[in-house]
Amino acid sequence: MTAAQTETRAGPRTRRLAPRDLDAVVAIDAAITGRSRRAYFERRLRAAMAEPALHVQHAVDCGGELCGYALGRKLLGEFGRQEPALRLEVMGVKPGLQGQGIGSLALAALEADARAAGVRQLRTQASWRDHAMLEFFDHAGFELGGNLVIDCPVHAGALGAEAPVAAREHRHFTSEIDYSDGASNDFEALARDVVDVRSLRREELPDIVRIDRRLTGADRSAYLGEAVAEALEDSAVRVSLTARVDGIVAGYAMARTDFGDFGRSEPVAVLDTIGVDPDYAHRHVGTALLSQLFVNLEALHVERVETVVARHDFALLGFLYKAGFGPAQRLGFVKRL
Repeated sequence: MTAAQTETRAGPRTRRLAPRDLDAVVAIDAAITGRSRRAYFERRLRAAMAEPALHVQHAVDCGGELCGYALGRKLLGEFGRQEPALRLEVMGVKPGLQGQGIGSLALAALEADARAAGVRQLRTQASWRDHAMLEFFDHAGFELGGNLVIDCPVHAGALGAEAPVAAREHRHFTSEIDYSDGASNDFEALARDVVDVRSLRREELPDIVRIDRRLTGADRSAYLGEAVAEALEDSAVRVSLTARVDGIVAGYAMARTDFGDFGRSEPVAVLDTIGVDPDYAHRHVGTALLSQLFVNLEALHVERVETVVARHDFALLGFLYKAGFGPAQRLGFVKRL
């Protein structure tokens, strides 16, 4: 009896995902989605190798061949949360083997790692039209989360912003308090002579930590350091920004462009973090950041930007709704471990 036959009789087995699995993962994903997303999986595997403490990636072997996988990433402060969580980014099961418990095995392996690390929440998203995935999440014990998934078509042409920062120089929300009570066209009337928006630079991390501490009352320098590193290194294109007033960093927006997370098959920008120094509230800093982000995304032919906001953060929701955001066709889920 061969080793493969022994493994087949023993049933599917989980193990850590390894770089050698890349081709098999890409092939399974392409069979499911109808397109190759090799670049996305290359980035996820590369990120896991660079920051193994932040990434949890498991494979399921059937008869000596990879038949399923699940990729997760630890959340340390996204969307204003203080409690750590694990984000289920993407999972897949080889067509023809679905419905045999392979996905449940991969998910159980992620949950075991989360519990061992003291993480008690597993979070993810899915399109409300993905009925198979919704059924899987229901069976696995997920519930609707307390945050709203909202998105917006990129409409930079209507904002009157300057040329893209990329052309000139080439996932948590803190409270965005730079919203306006004025007329509806305030969003387009940007004070560009006051707010200087530019691409995020690593040396601006201390300023971001300073602003975040004022907004949250906590020192989250470790989380923000990882967020800045991810914004600069783990995005398909760098689109994160800072805003300066009189030469001082007054706000920031960390975003990434990619496709792949949560079953996405089209390029999308995800706005992970935005914050404005309270000393510069009501001076259009947040508006300028969002406007320039839209301009840059339009230049990159990204058509949609998405984010997650707590249901009770009415100020931030009002600001984003005014900018054109609305309910997305996606749902957020949470499983408490």
